[in-house]
Amino acid sequence: MPLFIAIVFMMTQTTTLYDFTTKSAANDWTLVNDGVMGGLSSGAFAINTSGHGVFSGKVSLENNGGFTSIRHRFSPVAATSKSQIVLRVKGDGKNYQFRIKDQSSAYYSYITTFPTTGEWETIIINLNTLYPSFRGRRLEAPNFSSASFEEIVFLIANKKSESFQLLLDHIVLQ
Repeated sequence: MPLFIAIVFMMTQTTTLYDFTTKSAANDWTLVNDGVMGGLSSGAFAINTSGHGVFSGKVSLENNGGFTSIRHRFSPVAATSKSQIVLRVKGDGKNYQFRIKDQSSAYYSYITTFPTTGEWETIIINLNTLYPSFRGRRLEAPNFSSASFEEIVFLIANKKSESFQLLLDHIVLQ
């Protein structure tokens, strides 16, 4: 009787959360500057001729400011404890935050900070490492463990006045 060995390849299921080549991409993102708290930071979001999202501007610490962000809301996307976000970005050597909300109405976000090198790079974020935060303070609650999420955010808040630019190619869930 012959011996059969089965080899199983694990296929990673991926969901594209955002591809910036669509014509409506610039309108799908909402800009939130620290002006909501009296600050003077100015951010902008556009799509360049290469089809990349461009999040840029200047962070100001005046009037208790210090952040600017872009956010995108969508219908809930299923996630598991092993899910990962894969970002293809080109930063400017500065640190950026990536945030998600399991419910867009929640007052807090689950966050992580990632550095950039000035070159195109792939950033992989394990969802279960995102910790809850509100207004820059870590909350005493578990890391992300929800079965879905419905908002993603890029934010810069490095506690200094600085110009910035982050190019975004795509955002994938795997």
